[in-house]
Amino acid sequence: MDLETTVLEAIHRRYREVFGDRFKLNELMARHTSARVGGPAEMFVTVGNATELQMAVELAYAQHIPYFVLGGGSNILVADGGIGGLVILNKARNVRFRHTGLNVVCTAESGMNLSSLARQCIAKGLGGLEWAVNVPGTVGGAVVGNSGAHGGDTNSNLLAATIWEPGLGARIYSNEEMAYGYRDSVLKREQRSDEPRRVVLSAELVLKPEPVEVLLARADGFVARRKQTQPGGASMGSMFKNPPHYYAGYLIDAAGLKGFRSGGAHISEKHANFFINDDDATAEDIRALIAEAWNVVREQFGVELELEVELIGNWHFDEEVNE
Repeated sequence: MDLETTVLEAIHRRYREVFGDRFKLNELMARHTSARVGGPAEMFVTVGNATELQMAVELAYAQHIPYFVLGGGSNILVADGGIGGLVILNKARNVRFRHTGLNVVCTAESGMNLSSLARQCIAKGLGGLEWAVNVPGTVGGAVVGNSGAHGGDTNSNLLAATIWEPGLGARIYSNEEMAYGYRDSVLKREQRSDEPRRVVLSAELVLKPEPVEVLLARADGFVARRKQTQPGGASMGSMFKNPPHYYAGYLIDAAGLKGFRSGGAHISEKHANFFINDDDATAEDIRALIAEAWNVVREQFGVELELEVELIGNWHFDEEVNE
């Protein structure tokens, strides 16, 4: 038995000691992504709170193991070849509220489902998150990507976030330190780097008391609008960011690509910025749709679309899209 195998087995033993049967090998990622595609994760562990999340990522960092924190499985496309290293499924969902004068601060762990949190706040008569009532993903994903809809976004709610930094431990980031932009943050920009990433442990969100019936009416309007304009089915959410002065879906539609197919996937006829898995698609089928849309829009309109979705794992292709 060589040294590398011995070290890897010792790492596996350590994770099993800490996490028991929540640690697995070769877990198929298609079971955990909203697009229902993706090959196996070399190592996979489920964490139940922010302390376990920090422990899992610190163990990986100490052993120089690549790690990826998985939330709701939206906004990512995992390669058919799977993911090397460790995938951490984040189910850290503790939530608490505290009053601060006229407002209420909600502290939510990063694995909390964003839509569920929004509904919980509405039920308590706390306004500010209604825009998120039907938005997929987790609080951590929202903090990283500045998720938003219907004129609201994470930037408008975030007071501060507790973030683990590789080799340094956890510290609190203010809203200003997140350097938010449209679907962007200082953490989102790390996705373009091979360096170990910072990890969101929890977030503090500012809310304002309002009558429950007012909040429900607002949220119901947002849900109705979303159902009217966005398709169902297995997708990753919006594929591309909206470029300045345009909507990505409009450009893809105007390029004649609504309904365009690749294997078991197609570009939605209802909203052209959504790429749908028809039950038997591969990640490569969807990647081919991405490349087609990016190239045709560039050729016809001179606009280079930027991905909102992140491509994860072991891909084997030359760069064809501008990430």
